[in-house]
Amino acid sequence: MSGKRRDRKGALEPSREVSLLHLRVGWWSLLAFLSLGIALEGMHGFKVGFYLDVANETRRHMWTLGHAHGTLLSVLSLVFAASTRAMTSWNDASRELASRCLLGALTMLPLGFLLGGAFTHGGDPGLGILLVPPGALLLFTAVLITARATLQPPPGPGTRGGKSAPMRTTAP
Repeated sequence: MSGKRRDRKGALEPSREVSLLHLRVGWWSLLAFLSLGIALEGMHGFKVGFYLDVANETRRHMWTLGHAHGTLLSVLSLVFAASTRAMTSWNDASRELASRCLLGALTMLPLGFLLGGAFTHGGDPGLGILLVPPGALLLFTAVLITARATLQPPPGPGTRGGKSAPMRTTAP
């Protein structure tokens, strides 16, 4: 047996499914954003004008912000994966909404900064920067929903994941 809890139809429990998704997304996106950081450091080290010239200061700032936000949100996705496993009384709909909001933020925030830096107009970022405010709102929503879930009482004795466990009787 693989050690993954499955229901009678063979599907993973919703909390495990969300946790596994965020583990995968978190680790792969962390690898991608750390690779981006190495590339940015390389451009800095080799004094690439496209990145370091004074005229490209906006690009440098936007790409640094994209890298930093992507890395941070990747780590946050890993923390979310651990949290979904620890908070057994978190209802499925709320957990799913927080998950989708976090994944949206992980996409929109870094992408907004990266695209804003890729297409600059003088000292202003490009239109990609318009992805940042909705991404920030998604992040705020995900954190709020998750923080509220921590206030739910843990399941008591005789319950499993906030649901009543079947009564066991023993023969005399």
